[in-house]
Amino acid sequence: MDGFGVFLTSYKNNQTIQLPVNPEELQLKYETDDHSEIIVDLGEVNRVGDLKLTGVTIASTFPLNMTTYLAVLDLKKPDYYINWIRKIQKAKGLVRLVVNNTKISLAMTIASFIYGFENSYDQEYTYTLELKQYRSFKAEKVKKKKKKHKSKKGKKRVAPPKKFGIHSNVIVTGRLHLDSYGSGPGMYEKKAKREIVNIAPGRKYPICVGINGIARGWVKKSDVVKA
Repeated sequence: MDGFGVFLTSYKNNQTIQLPVNPEELQLKYETDDHSEIIVDLGEVNRVGDLKLTGVTIASTFPLNMTTYLAVLDLKKPDYYINWIRKIQKAKGLVRLVVNNTKISLAMTIASFIYGFENSYDQEYTYTLELKQYRSFKAEKVKKKKKKHKSKKGKKRVAPPKKFGIHSNVIVTGRLHLDSYGSGPGMYEKKAKREIVNIAPGRKYPICVGINGIARGWVKKSDVVKA
């Protein structure tokens, strides 16, 4: 449907659901890991920390029957949505939260899911879904670099110019991944017009592509050609 809509997509099988009833509000929480210290002859100061993971809480309902306030045309039974969410949470899976007609598009984990009935009314389930941003990471062994001896023979080879960079328009044919290491393989793009939003040189999947600055996933360099 056109207009406001909240969608969740599983990274495991690319299956997408739309929440049947839009929440009254949806707010993303951004905060930093600040802490205070006492400095001699100065007093308390605030040290600004790194950005914490973004969180969002969605409170809404799963109706049993068609109503006038639905956001979907094809209403599923409440158990369908409940089982879909619980299955991903149990498997420690990831979902992508997308809010239609906005720039909200985040990879997230299901941190908490509470559902049941309220006020003795059994015609719809109420629920509270807490999502937390997923930030990929990987430990790497740091090797000590050896000093290179410069050769006196020959001239230094000039590096070829880059074929494309961030904001370049490209054609993508390949599978999207959650990060540049290849985690969370997702949907397959076929001759799709995309924009490069990030580059991680030296990684297995070094090119992050997206639409209008919103990332969709990381792909191999061989999956991308200039548009």
